[in-house]
Amino acid sequence: STIVHEKLFCAGETVAIGASGGKDSTVLAYILQLLNERHNYGLNLLLLSIDEGIAGYRDDSLRAVQRHSEKYNLPLEVLPYEDLFGWSMDQVVAQQGRRANCTYCGVFRRQALDRGAMKLKADKLVTGHNADDIAETVLLNLLRGDFPRLSRCASASTQADSASCEANRQLSIPRVKPFKWTYEKEIVMYAYFKELDYFATECIYSPEAFRGFARAFIKDIEAVRPSAIADTIVSAQCFEYPSTSSDTVKSHLSQTLRECKQCGYMTSQPTCKACELLNSLNARKEQLKLDLQSDQTHFSPPENASMT
Repeated sequence: STIVHEKLFCAGETVAIGASGGKDSTVLAYILQLLNERHNYGLNLLLLSIDEGIAGYRDDSLRAVQRHSEKYNLPLEVLPYEDLFGWSMDQVVAQQGRRANCTYCGVFRRQALDRGAMKLKADKLVTGHNADDIAETVLLNLLRGDFPRLSRCASASTQADSASCEANRQLSIPRVKPFKWTYEKEIVMYAYFKELDYFATECIYSPEAFRGFARAFIKDIEAVRPSAIADTIVSAQCFEYPSTSSDTVKSHLSQTLRECKQCGYMTSQPTCKACELLNSLNARKEQLKLDLQSDQTHFSPPENASMT
């Protein structure tokens, strides 16, 4: 019903499905393929996977995506972090530690999906975010004070304002979330009864994620008020600043997109978040090299030192 009511797709569009091999994207690919054939949507469906470079996790999940590609006869494109950013998540964690590693992964993943969809010349990028995910994101944006994202993160279809980034219009590919009103437990039950093949292991780094606190909080509220998840999404949709707000408040609650001066990706700041993180990683890497060289010079014995 979300697809029909929100008019998410048009006949003839190329749609890239963000496929991780997990339950959400697996059910999403299955349903879109089913509806496309049954109701003659006329969509050109593709699978787009991002390889974050997490040994023992992503390599296994990608094998599940490959099986989906073969079973549903859907072309598959896999983009590794290392190819796009020069870093894998294992390398990031090895240098930075487990603190805030999900921040790096989330930023890189969002940009990787956009770049992948652009590479595939997709008209839409569809993801398996469900109602639980969206409610968690709303809460996270509130906790971070990221008000401009509130209503956008709760929308079934979002598109950046390409007018502010004319040279990069191809990067403003709409993101579509057909599972906006579908609860996680409904997706799990559907996958179970349809006997769908999906990868169920949690990311080895996710226990450190800040999102986990939001998830636990939402679940606690839902136990008392079953409609809490849907209510949270509706509240975010209705969020807007009053017309009487000062220019300072309006400026804080709105975003003007521009091109990142470093990579050309869309951002509300002079430099996009991905480039900021990469600059930090590369600077830290160089500093570690210098420290290592300094230590080796300091502790190396003189060339004419006698051997005893």
